[in-house]
Amino acid sequence: MLLKLGQLAFQQLMKGNLMFYEEDLRECGIDVREAAVYSGVCTQIFREEFGLHQSKVYCFVHLSIQEHLAALYVHLTFMKEKRNVLIQSRVFKTISDFHKSAVHQALKSKTGHLDLFIRFLLGLSLESNQKLLHTLVTHTGSISQTGKRNTVQYIKEKISGNTPTEKCINLFHCLNELGDNSLVEEIQRYLKSGKQSELSSSQWSALVFVLLTSAEELEEFDLSKYISTDKIREEVLVKVMPVIAASRKAIIRCDTIQKSGWSALASVLSSETSNLRELHLTVDTLDLSGNKLGDLGVKRLSALLENPQCKVQNLKLCGCGVSGERCAALTSALRSNPSHLRELNLSFNKLGDSGVKSLSAVLENPHRKLEKLKLRGCGVSGKRCAALTSALRSNPSHLRELNLSENKLGDSGVKSLSAVLENPHCKLEILKLCKCGVSGEGCAALTSALRSNPSHLRELDLSQNNLGDSGVKSLSAVLENPLCKLEILKLWWCGVSDEGCAALTSALRSNPSHLRELDLSLNNLGDSGVKCLSALKNDEHYKLQTLGF
Repeated sequence: MLLKLGQLAFQQLMKGNLMFYEEDLRECGIDVREAAVYSGVCTQIFREEFGLHQSKVYCFVHLSIQEHLAALYVHLTFMKEKRNVLIQSRVFKTISDFHKSAVHQALKSKTGHLDLFIRFLLGLSLESNQKLLHTLVTHTGSISQTGKRNTVQYIKEKISGNTPTEKCINLFHCLNELGDNSLVEEIQRYLKSGKQSELSSSQWSALVFVLLTSAEELEEFDLSKYISTDKIREEVLVKVMPVIAASRKAIIRCDTIQKSGWSALASVLSSETSNLRELHLTVDTLDLSGNKLGDLGVKRLSALLENPQCKVQNLKLCGCGVSGERCAALTSALRSNPSHLRELNLSFNKLGDSGVKSLSAVLENPHRKLEKLKLRGCGVSGKRCAALTSALRSNPSHLRELNLSENKLGDSGVKSLSAVLENPHCKLEILKLCKCGVSGEGCAALTSALRSNPSHLRELDLSQNNLGDSGVKSLSAVLENPLCKLEILKLWWCGVSDEGCAALTSALRSNPSHLRELDLSLNNLGDSGVKCLSALKNDEHYKLQTLGF
Protein backbone atom coordinates (compact mmCIF):
# COMPACT_ATOMS: atom_id res chain seq x y z
CA MET A 1 0.00 0.00 0.00
CA LEU A 2 2.91 2.37 0.77
CA LEU A 3 4.28 2.11 -2.78
CA LYS A 4 0.80 2.64 -4.21
CA LEU A 5 0.44 5.81 -2.17
CA GLY A 6 3.93 6.81 -3.31
CA GLN A 7 2.94 6.32 -6.94
CA LEU A 8 -0.20 8.39 -6.38
CA ALA A 9 1.83 11.10 -4.63
CA PHE A 10 4.39 11.19 -7.47
CA GLN A 11 1.89 11.28 -10.33
CA GLN A 12 -0.15 14.07 -8.76
CA LEU A 13 2.99 16.03 -7.78
CA MET A 14 4.16 15.97 -11.40
CA LYS A 15 0.76 17.29 -12.45
CA GLY A 16 0.89 19.96 -9.75
CA ASN A 17 -2.20 18.56 -8.05
CA LEU A 18 -2.77 18.72 -4.30
CA MET A 19 -6.21 17.13 -4.56
CA PHE A 20 -7.27 14.10 -6.54
CA TYR A 21 -10.27 11.94 -7.31
CA GLU A 22 -11.38 8.32 -7.01
CA GLU A 23 -10.22 7.54 -10.56
CA ASP A 24 -6.71 8.75 -9.63
CA LEU A 25 -6.67 6.30 -6.71
CA ARG A 26 -7.90 3.42 -8.88
CA GLU A 27 -5.22 4.19 -11.50
CA CYS A 28 -2.60 3.46 -8.82
CA GLY A 29 -4.35 0.27 -7.67
CA ILE A 30 -5.82 1.83 -4.52
CA ASP A 31 -9.31 0.79 -3.51
CA VAL A 32 -11.39 3.68 -2.22
CA ARG A 33 -12.24 1.62 0.88
CA GLU A 34 -8.51 1.07 1.52
CA ALA A 35 -7.97 4.82 1.38
CA ALA A 36 -10.33 5.28 4.30
CA VAL A 37 -8.20 2.87 6.36
CA TYR A 38 -5.18 5.08 5.74
CA SER A 39 -7.02 8.18 6.88
CA GLY A 40 -3.94 9.27 8.83
CA VAL A 41 -2.22 9.73 5.49
CA CYS A 42 -4.99 10.33 2.99
CA THR A 43 -7.91 12.44 4.16
CA GLN A 44 -11.30 12.49 2.51
CA ILE A 45 -12.75 15.98 2.09
CA PHE A 46 -15.66 17.48 0.19
CA ARG A 47 -15.92 20.51 -2.03
CA GLU A 48 -18.55 21.96 -4.32
CA GLU A 49 -17.99 21.55 -8.04
CA PHE A 50 -19.73 23.53 -10.78
CA GLY A 51 -22.06 24.97 -8.12
CA LEU A 52 -24.37 21.99 -8.44
CA HIS A 53 -23.34 19.24 -6.03
CA GLN A 54 -20.50 17.96 -3.85
CA SER A 55 -18.14 15.18 -4.92
CA LYS A 56 -15.38 13.36 -3.03
CA VAL A 57 -11.82 14.51 -3.42
CA TYR A 58 -8.65 13.30 -1.66
CA CYS A 59 -5.41 14.88 -0.50
CA PHE A 60 -2.44 14.13 1.73
CA VAL A 61 -2.62 15.81 5.11
CA HIS A 62 0.43 17.91 4.23
CA LEU A 63 2.27 18.67 1.00
CA SER A 64 5.59 17.54 2.53
CA ILE A 65 4.10 14.06 3.08
CA GLN A 66 3.11 13.91 -0.58
CA GLU A 67 6.62 15.01 -1.61
CA HIS A 68 8.29 12.48 0.71
CA LEU A 69 6.14 9.58 -0.50
CA ALA A 70 6.77 10.63 -4.11
CA ALA A 71 10.54 10.60 -3.47
CA LEU A 72 10.29 7.18 -1.80
CA TYR A 73 8.43 5.77 -4.81
CA VAL A 74 10.98 7.19 -7.29
CA HIS A 75 13.93 5.93 -5.19
CA LEU A 76 12.58 2.41 -4.72
CA THR A 77 11.56 2.11 -8.37
CA PHE A 78 15.11 2.89 -9.40
CA MET A 79 16.63 0.47 -6.86
CA LYS A 80 14.34 -2.36 -8.03
CA GLU A 81 14.24 -1.70 -11.79
CA LYS A 82 17.10 0.74 -12.52
CA ARG A 83 14.42 2.96 -14.03
CA ASN A 84 13.97 6.68 -13.51
CA VAL A 85 10.25 7.38 -13.57
CA LEU A 86 11.01 11.10 -13.95
CA ILE A 87 12.20 10.30 -17.49
CA GLN A 88 10.28 7.23 -18.63
CA SER A 89 12.44 6.52 -21.66
CA ARG A 90 15.77 6.47 -19.83
CA VAL A 91 17.53 3.67 -17.97
CA PHE A 92 20.41 4.60 -15.63
CA LYS A 93 23.11 2.20 -14.44
CA THR A 94 24.36 4.22 -11.47
CA ILE A 95 22.47 5.97 -8.71
CA SER A 96 24.70 9.02 -9.25
CA ASP A 97 23.52 9.42 -12.87
CA PHE A 98 19.97 8.90 -11.66
CA HIS A 99 20.42 11.68 -9.08
CA LYS A 100 21.95 14.06 -11.62
CA SER A 101 18.97 13.53 -13.89
CA ALA A 102 16.57 14.16 -11.01
CA VAL A 103 18.39 17.38 -10.03
CA HIS A 104 18.24 18.51 -13.66
CA GLN A 105 14.48 17.91 -13.76
CA ALA A 106 14.00 19.85 -10.52
CA LEU A 107 15.98 22.81 -11.86
CA LYS A 108 13.83 22.86 -15.01
CA SER A 109 10.68 23.38 -12.95
CA LYS A 110 9.46 26.98 -13.19
CA THR A 111 7.22 26.62 -10.14
CA GLY A 112 9.74 24.90 -7.84
CA HIS A 113 7.26 22.07 -7.22
CA LEU A 114 10.11 19.52 -7.10
CA ASP A 115 12.37 21.43 -4.68
CA LEU A 116 11.51 19.55 -1.48
CA PHE A 117 11.02 16.31 -3.42
CA ILE A 118 14.63 16.35 -4.67
CA ARG A 119 15.96 16.91 -1.15
CA PHE A 120 13.99 13.92 0.12
CA LEU A 121 15.18 11.83 -2.84
CA LEU A 122 18.86 12.53 -2.20
CA GLY A 123 18.48 11.95 1.53
CA LEU A 124 16.84 8.54 1.02
CA SER A 125 19.97 7.21 -0.71
CA LEU A 126 22.26 7.74 2.28
CA GLU A 127 23.38 4.64 4.17
CA SER A 128 22.19 6.16 7.43
CA ASN A 129 18.61 6.02 6.16
CA GLN A 130 18.71 2.46 4.84
CA LYS A 131 17.94 0.82 8.21
CA LEU A 132 14.76 2.85 8.41
CA LEU A 133 13.78 1.81 4.89
CA HIS A 134 14.47 -1.88 5.62
CA THR A 135 11.62 -1.89 8.11
CA LEU A 136 9.26 -0.87 5.30
CA VAL A 137 10.58 -2.54 2.12
CA THR A 138 13.18 -5.13 1.22
CA HIS A 139 14.54 -3.49 -1.94
CA THR A 140 16.77 -0.67 -0.74
CA GLY A 141 20.20 0.61 -1.70
CA SER A 142 22.60 3.36 -0.72
CA ILE A 143 24.89 5.57 -2.74
CA SER A 144 28.64 4.84 -2.68
CA GLN A 145 31.17 7.45 -1.60
CA THR A 146 32.31 7.83 -5.22
CA GLY A 147 28.72 8.21 -6.39
CA LYS A 148 28.04 10.77 -3.69
CA ARG A 149 31.13 12.77 -4.67
CA ASN A 150 29.95 12.77 -8.30
CA THR A 151 26.50 14.01 -7.30
CA VAL A 152 27.98 16.67 -5.00
CA GLN A 153 30.31 17.87 -7.76
CA TYR A 154 27.41 18.07 -10.22
CA ILE A 155 25.35 20.18 -7.79
CA LYS A 156 28.31 22.51 -7.14
CA GLU A 157 28.74 23.00 -10.89
CA LYS A 158 25.09 24.02 -11.13
CA ILE A 159 25.54 26.47 -8.25
CA SER A 160 28.56 28.09 -9.91
CA GLY A 161 26.71 28.38 -13.24
CA ASN A 162 23.80 30.60 -14.22
CA THR A 163 21.31 28.94 -11.90
CA PRO A 164 18.83 31.46 -10.37
CA THR A 165 19.45 32.32 -6.72
CA GLU A 166 16.22 30.69 -5.50
CA LYS A 167 17.27 27.43 -7.16
CA CYS A 168 20.78 27.73 -5.72
CA ILE A 169 19.36 28.01 -2.21
CA ASN A 170 17.57 24.69 -2.71
CA LEU A 171 20.75 23.14 -4.11
CA PHE A 172 22.54 24.05 -0.88
CA HIS A 173 19.80 22.21 1.00
CA CYS A 174 20.52 19.26 -1.32
CA LEU A 175 24.22 19.39 -0.43
CA ASN A 176 23.22 19.46 3.21
CA GLU A 177 21.15 16.29 2.69
CA LEU A 178 24.25 14.64 1.22
CA GLY A 179 26.35 15.77 4.18
CA ASP A 180 28.52 18.21 2.21
CA ASN A 181 28.81 21.67 3.78
CA SER A 182 32.19 22.65 2.32
CA LEU A 183 30.95 25.76 0.47
CA VAL A 184 28.97 26.97 3.48
CA GLU A 185 31.92 26.40 5.84
CA GLU A 186 34.19 28.28 3.42
CA ILE A 187 31.86 31.30 3.49
CA GLN A 188 31.52 31.14 7.26
CA ARG A 189 35.31 31.33 7.56
CA TYR A 190 35.30 34.27 5.13
CA LEU A 191 32.70 36.12 7.22
CA LYS A 192 34.63 35.52 10.44
CA SER A 193 37.84 36.86 8.87
CA GLY A 194 36.26 40.30 8.38
CA LYS A 195 38.21 40.72 5.13
CA GLN A 196 36.82 41.59 1.70
CA SER A 197 37.84 39.50 -1.28
CA GLU A 198 36.30 38.88 -4.69
CA LEU A 199 33.80 36.02 -4.43
CA SER A 200 32.97 33.52 -7.14
CA SER A 201 29.40 32.88 -8.29
CA SER A 202 29.09 29.78 -6.09
CA GLN A 203 30.52 31.67 -3.10
CA TRP A 204 27.93 34.42 -3.54
CA SER A 205 25.22 31.77 -3.60
CA ALA A 206 26.69 30.25 -0.44
CA LEU A 207 26.74 33.67 1.23
CA VAL A 208 23.05 34.19 0.40
CA PHE A 209 22.24 30.73 1.79
CA VAL A 210 24.16 31.39 5.02
CA LEU A 211 22.48 34.76 5.57
CA LEU A 212 19.00 33.43 4.84
CA THR A 213 19.36 30.37 7.08
CA SER A 214 20.95 32.28 9.94
CA ALA A 215 19.12 32.10 13.27
CA GLU A 216 19.44 35.88 13.57
CA GLU A 217 16.73 38.07 12.05
CA LEU A 218 17.95 40.17 9.13
CA GLU A 219 17.48 43.73 10.35
CA GLU A 220 19.95 45.42 7.99
CA PHE A 221 21.81 44.25 4.89
CA ASP A 222 24.63 46.46 3.64
CA LEU A 223 26.08 45.05 0.42
CA SER A 224 29.26 47.11 0.78
CA LYS A 225 30.27 44.97 3.77
CA TYR A 226 30.89 42.08 1.38
CA ILE A 227 32.13 43.80 -1.78
CA SER A 228 33.48 47.21 -2.72
CA THR A 229 31.12 49.50 -4.64
CA ASP A 230 33.18 49.55 -7.84
CA LYS A 231 33.15 45.73 -8.10
CA ILE A 232 29.40 45.15 -7.81
CA ARG A 233 28.28 43.47 -11.02
CA GLU A 234 24.72 43.04 -12.22
CA GLU A 235 24.73 39.29 -11.51
CA VAL A 236 25.88 39.92 -7.92
CA LEU A 237 22.99 42.31 -7.33
CA VAL A 238 20.52 39.76 -8.69
CA LYS A 239 22.01 36.99 -6.53
CA VAL A 240 21.66 38.90 -3.26
CA MET A 241 18.09 40.02 -3.96
CA PRO A 242 16.52 37.28 -1.73
CA VAL A 243 18.59 38.67 1.18
CA ILE A 244 17.40 42.21 0.38
CA ALA A 245 13.81 40.93 0.35
CA ALA A 246 14.31 39.22 3.73
CA SER A 247 15.86 42.30 5.38
CA ARG A 248 13.97 45.15 6.98
CA LYS A 249 16.57 47.66 5.80
CA ALA A 250 18.88 47.38 2.78
CA ILE A 251 21.79 49.61 1.78
CA ILE A 252 23.01 49.37 -1.81
CA ARG A 253 25.80 51.49 -3.26
CA CYS A 254 26.92 50.61 -6.78
CA ASP A 255 28.07 52.08 -10.08
CA THR A 256 25.37 50.72 -12.40
CA ILE A 257 22.01 48.95 -12.28
CA GLN A 258 20.64 47.66 -15.57
CA LYS A 259 17.64 45.69 -16.79
CA SER A 260 18.04 42.43 -14.84
CA GLY A 261 19.06 44.18 -11.61
CA TRP A 262 16.13 46.59 -11.83
CA SER A 263 13.69 43.78 -12.65
CA ALA A 264 14.77 41.88 -9.53
CA LEU A 265 14.71 45.00 -7.36
CA ALA A 266 11.28 46.08 -8.66
CA SER A 267 9.95 42.61 -7.90
CA VAL A 268 11.14 42.92 -4.29
CA LEU A 269 9.71 46.43 -3.94
CA SER A 270 6.28 45.28 -5.15
CA SER A 271 6.20 41.94 -3.33
CA GLU A 272 3.63 41.59 -0.56
CA THR A 273 5.80 38.95 1.17
CA SER A 274 8.97 41.08 1.22
CA ASN A 275 10.18 42.25 4.64
CA LEU A 276 11.91 45.29 3.14
CA ARG A 277 10.71 48.52 4.74
CA GLU A 278 13.65 50.86 4.13
CA LEU A 279 15.90 51.02 1.07
CA HIS A 280 18.98 53.24 0.83
CA LEU A 281 20.02 53.19 -2.82
CA THR A 282 23.03 55.11 -4.13
CA VAL A 283 23.78 54.39 -7.77
CA ASP A 284 25.73 56.29 -10.40
CA THR A 285 23.75 54.92 -13.36
CA LEU A 286 20.30 53.34 -13.49
CA ASP A 287 20.10 52.17 -17.12
CA LEU A 288 16.76 50.66 -18.18
CA SER A 289 17.08 51.55 -21.86
CA GLY A 290 15.12 49.29 -24.21
CA ASN A 291 13.07 47.89 -21.34
CA LYS A 292 9.35 48.46 -22.01
CA LEU A 293 8.35 49.62 -18.55
CA GLY A 294 4.61 50.03 -19.03
CA ASP A 295 2.38 51.75 -16.47
CA LEU A 296 3.33 49.38 -13.65
CA GLY A 297 7.07 49.70 -14.33
CA VAL A 298 6.93 53.50 -14.35
CA LYS A 299 4.86 53.44 -11.15
CA ARG A 300 7.48 51.28 -9.39
CA LEU A 301 10.33 53.41 -10.69
CA SER A 302 8.60 56.61 -9.61
CA ALA A 303 8.05 55.24 -6.11
CA LEU A 304 11.77 54.49 -5.90
CA LEU A 305 12.92 57.86 -7.25
CA GLU A 306 10.78 59.92 -4.88
CA ASN A 307 12.34 58.10 -1.90
CA PRO A 308 14.71 60.64 -0.26
CA GLN A 309 17.13 57.77 0.43
CA CYS A 310 17.34 57.05 -3.31
CA LYS A 311 20.36 58.76 -4.85
CA VAL A 312 20.45 58.03 -8.59
CA GLN A 313 22.82 60.27 -10.52
CA ASN A 314 22.32 59.00 -14.07
CA LEU A 315 18.88 57.79 -15.21
CA LYS A 316 18.72 56.24 -18.69
CA LEU A 317 15.25 55.41 -20.01
CA CYS A 318 15.98 55.42 -23.73
CA GLY A 319 13.22 53.68 -25.73
CA CYS A 320 11.22 52.55 -22.70
CA GLY A 321 7.73 53.37 -23.95
CA VAL A 322 7.40 56.37 -21.62
CA SER A 323 4.36 58.33 -22.82
CA GLY A 324 3.29 61.80 -21.71
CA GLU A 325 1.12 60.39 -18.92
CA ARG A 326 3.87 58.10 -17.68
CA CYS A 327 6.39 60.94 -17.92
CA ALA A 328 4.16 63.00 -15.63
CA ALA A 329 4.33 60.31 -12.92
CA LEU A 330 8.09 60.08 -13.34
CA THR A 331 8.73 63.82 -13.21
CA SER A 332 6.45 64.16 -10.18
CA ALA A 333 8.82 61.79 -8.37
CA LEU A 334 11.86 63.76 -9.56
CA ARG A 335 10.32 67.00 -8.26
CA SER A 336 10.03 65.38 -4.82
CA ASN A 337 13.70 64.38 -4.82
CA PRO A 338 15.52 66.61 -7.35
CA SER A 339 18.97 67.21 -5.91
CA HIS A 340 20.84 64.02 -6.87
CA LEU A 341 20.05 63.47 -10.55
CA ARG A 342 22.85 64.63 -12.86
CA GLU A 343 21.87 62.97 -16.17
CA LEU A 344 18.45 62.14 -17.62
CA ASN A 345 18.04 60.31 -20.93
CA LEU A 346 14.46 59.97 -22.20
CA SER A 347 15.39 59.63 -25.87
CA PHE A 348 13.05 57.82 -28.26
CA ASN A 349 9.99 58.06 -26.02
CA LYS A 350 6.81 59.73 -27.29
CA LEU A 351 6.55 62.35 -24.56
CA GLY A 352 4.10 64.63 -26.35
CA ASP A 353 2.88 67.99 -25.01
CA SER A 354 1.99 66.70 -21.54
CA GLY A 355 5.34 64.94 -21.12
CA VAL A 356 7.41 67.98 -22.09
CA LYS A 357 5.24 70.20 -19.89
CA SER A 358 5.74 68.00 -16.81
CA LEU A 359 9.46 67.70 -17.56
CA SER A 360 9.72 71.49 -17.74
CA ALA A 361 8.40 71.72 -14.17
CA VAL A 362 11.38 69.63 -13.03
CA LEU A 363 13.89 71.72 -14.99
CA GLU A 364 12.78 75.03 -13.48
CA ASN A 365 13.14 73.68 -9.92
CA PRO A 366 15.96 75.73 -8.30
CA HIS A 367 17.14 72.61 -6.44
CA ARG A 368 17.60 70.75 -9.72
CA LYS A 369 21.26 70.13 -10.58
CA LEU A 370 20.77 68.27 -13.85
CA GLU A 371 23.88 68.45 -16.02
CA LYS A 372 22.89 66.28 -19.01
CA LEU A 373 19.46 66.14 -20.67
CA LYS A 374 18.92 63.86 -23.66
CA LEU A 375 15.58 64.00 -25.47
CA ARG A 376 16.49 62.65 -28.90
CA GLY A 377 13.49 61.65 -31.01
CA CYS A 378 10.85 62.53 -28.39
CA GLY A 379 8.36 64.36 -30.60
CA VAL A 380 9.37 67.80 -29.30
CA SER A 381 8.01 70.47 -31.67
CA GLY A 382 8.90 74.17 -31.81
CA LYS A 383 5.94 74.98 -29.54
CA ARG A 384 6.92 72.32 -27.01
CA CYS A 385 10.54 73.46 -27.18
CA ALA A 386 9.41 76.93 -26.06
CA ALA A 387 8.04 75.47 -22.80
CA LEU A 388 11.26 73.53 -22.29
CA THR A 389 13.56 76.48 -22.91
CA SER A 390 11.43 78.71 -20.68
CA ALA A 391 12.19 76.32 -17.82
CA LEU A 392 15.88 76.26 -18.72
CA ARG A 393 16.01 80.08 -18.65
CA SER A 394 14.74 79.95 -15.05
CA ASN A 395 17.62 77.70 -13.99
CA PRO A 396 20.39 77.68 -16.63
CA SER A 397 23.58 77.37 -14.63
CA HIS A 398 23.90 73.59 -14.17
CA LEU A 399 23.09 72.15 -17.61
CA ARG A 400 26.21 71.08 -19.51
CA GLU A 401 24.78 68.87 -22.28
CA LEU A 402 21.51 69.11 -24.22
CA ASN A 403 20.51 66.69 -26.98
CA LEU A 404 17.33 67.54 -28.90
CA SER A 405 18.30 65.76 -32.13
CA GLU A 406 15.60 64.21 -34.36
CA ASN A 407 12.87 66.52 -33.07
CA LYS A 408 10.94 68.84 -35.38
CA LEU A 409 12.02 72.02 -33.64
CA GLY A 410 12.21 74.13 -36.78
CA ASP A 411 13.53 77.67 -36.73
CA SER A 412 10.97 78.71 -34.09
CA GLY A 413 12.23 76.08 -31.65
CA VAL A 414 15.86 77.02 -32.20
CA LYS A 415 15.03 80.71 -31.73
CA SER A 416 13.48 80.00 -28.32
CA LEU A 417 16.50 77.86 -27.45
CA SER A 418 18.78 80.75 -28.41
CA ALA A 419 17.31 82.81 -25.57
CA VAL A 420 18.81 80.26 -23.16
CA LEU A 421 22.20 80.19 -24.89
CA GLU A 422 22.70 83.96 -24.78
CA ASN A 423 22.11 84.01 -21.01
CA PRO A 424 25.52 84.69 -19.39
CA HIS A 425 24.66 82.13 -16.69
CA CYS A 426 24.27 79.39 -19.34
CA LYS A 427 27.30 77.11 -19.29
CA LEU A 428 26.22 74.58 -21.91
CA GLU A 429 29.20 72.66 -23.31
CA ILE A 430 27.52 70.16 -25.66
CA LEU A 431 24.54 70.98 -27.91
CA LYS A 432 23.15 68.40 -30.34
CA LEU A 433 20.48 69.50 -32.81
CA CYS A 434 20.93 66.92 -35.57
CA LYS A 435 17.95 66.58 -37.96
CA CYS A 436 15.80 69.27 -36.32
CA GLY A 437 14.48 71.08 -39.41
CA VAL A 438 16.73 74.11 -38.91
CA SER A 439 17.36 76.45 -41.86
CA GLY A 440 19.82 79.30 -42.35
CA GLU A 441 17.39 81.62 -40.52
CA GLY A 442 17.37 79.43 -37.40
CA CYS A 443 21.13 79.04 -37.57
CA ALA A 444 21.50 82.84 -37.64
CA ALA A 445 19.50 83.15 -34.40
CA LEU A 446 21.57 80.39 -32.82
CA THR A 447 24.90 81.92 -33.77
CA SER A 448 23.76 85.37 -32.62
CA ALA A 449 23.18 83.89 -29.16
CA LEU A 450 26.54 82.12 -29.23
CA ARG A 451 28.31 85.38 -30.11
CA SER A 452 26.84 86.86 -26.91
CA ASN A 453 28.07 83.92 -24.80
CA PRO A 454 30.74 82.01 -26.74
CA SER A 455 33.14 80.76 -24.12
CA HIS A 456 31.54 77.55 -22.82
CA LEU A 457 30.38 75.54 -25.85
CA ARG A 458 32.76 72.69 -26.72
CA GLU A 459 30.66 70.55 -29.10
CA LEU A 460 27.96 71.55 -31.61
CA ASP A 461 26.10 69.13 -33.89
CA LEU A 462 23.85 70.67 -36.56
CA SER A 463 24.05 67.77 -39.02
CA GLN A 464 21.15 66.93 -41.36
CA ASN A 465 19.76 70.46 -41.23
CA ASN A 466 19.39 72.54 -44.41
CA LEU A 467 21.65 75.34 -43.20
CA GLY A 468 23.08 76.15 -46.61
CA ASP A 469 25.94 78.57 -47.12
CA SER A 470 24.08 81.39 -45.34
CA GLY A 471 23.82 79.34 -42.15
CA VAL A 472 27.47 78.34 -42.22
CA LYS A 473 28.52 81.96 -42.87
CA SER A 474 26.68 83.12 -39.74
CA LEU A 475 28.23 80.25 -37.81
CA SER A 476 31.67 81.33 -39.02
CA ALA A 477 31.22 84.65 -37.21
CA VAL A 478 31.17 82.70 -33.95
CA LEU A 479 34.17 80.53 -34.82
CA GLU A 480 36.44 83.50 -35.54
CA ASN A 481 35.74 84.98 -32.10
CA PRO A 482 38.88 84.43 -29.97
CA LEU A 483 36.62 83.61 -27.00
CA CYS A 484 35.07 80.68 -28.91
CA LYS A 485 36.52 77.39 -27.65
CA LEU A 486 34.55 74.97 -29.81
CA GLU A 487 36.39 71.64 -30.18
CA ILE A 488 33.91 69.51 -32.16
CA LEU A 489 31.70 70.78 -35.00
CA LYS A 490 29.46 68.42 -36.98
CA LEU A 491 27.83 69.77 -40.14
CA TRP A 492 27.37 66.70 -42.32
CA TRP A 493 24.60 66.81 -44.93
CA CYS A 494 23.83 70.50 -44.40
CA GLY A 495 23.78 71.72 -48.02
CA VAL A 496 27.14 73.49 -47.75
CA SER A 497 29.02 74.41 -50.95
CA ASP A 498 32.52 75.80 -51.58
CA GLU A 499 31.25 79.30 -50.71
CA GLY A 500 30.24 78.27 -47.21
CA CYS A 501 33.39 76.19 -46.81
CA ALA A 502 35.53 79.24 -47.67
CA ALA A 503 33.85 81.31 -44.94
CA LEU A 504 34.34 78.47 -42.47
CA THR A 505 38.04 77.98 -43.18
CA SER A 506 38.63 81.75 -43.04
CA ALA A 507 37.10 81.85 -39.56
CA LEU A 508 39.22 78.92 -38.40
CA ARG A 509 42.38 80.68 -39.58
CA SER A 510 41.44 83.62 -37.34
CA ASN A 511 40.99 81.33 -34.31
CA PRO A 512 42.99 78.15 -34.96
CA SER A 513 43.78 76.87 -31.50
CA HIS A 514 40.70 74.92 -30.34
CA LEU A 515 38.82 72.96 -33.06
CA ARG A 516 39.90 69.31 -33.05
CA GLU A 517 37.13 67.65 -35.08
CA LEU A 518 35.21 68.94 -38.11
CA ASP A 519 32.71 66.85 -40.09
CA LEU A 520 31.46 68.23 -43.42
CA SER A 521 30.60 64.87 -44.99
CA LEU A 522 27.82 64.59 -47.60
CA ASN A 523 27.93 68.30 -48.53
CA ASN A 524 28.29 69.86 -52.00
CA LEU A 525 31.99 70.59 -51.76
CA GLY A 526 34.05 71.08 -54.90
CA ASP A 527 37.79 70.97 -55.44
CA SER A 528 38.40 74.40 -53.92
CA GLY A 529 36.52 73.50 -50.73
CA VAL A 530 38.41 70.23 -50.34
CA LYS A 531 41.70 72.04 -50.97
CA CYS A 532 40.98 74.64 -48.27
CA LEU A 533 40.05 71.99 -45.71
CA SER A 534 43.09 69.83 -46.50
CA ALA A 535 45.36 72.82 -45.99
CA LEU A 536 43.87 73.32 -42.51
CA LYS A 537 44.35 69.67 -41.62
CA ASN A 538 47.98 69.62 -42.71
CA ASP A 539 49.01 72.91 -41.11
CA GLU A 540 50.77 72.31 -37.77
CA HIS A 541 49.45 75.62 -36.39
CA TYR A 542 45.95 74.15 -36.26
CA LYS A 543 44.68 71.65 -33.68
CA LEU A 544 42.44 69.88 -36.22
CA GLN A 545 42.86 66.11 -35.76
CA THR A 546 39.75 64.65 -37.42
CA LEU A 547 38.36 66.00 -40.69
CA GLY A 548 35.47 64.52 -42.64
CA PHE A 549 34.35 65.74 -46.07
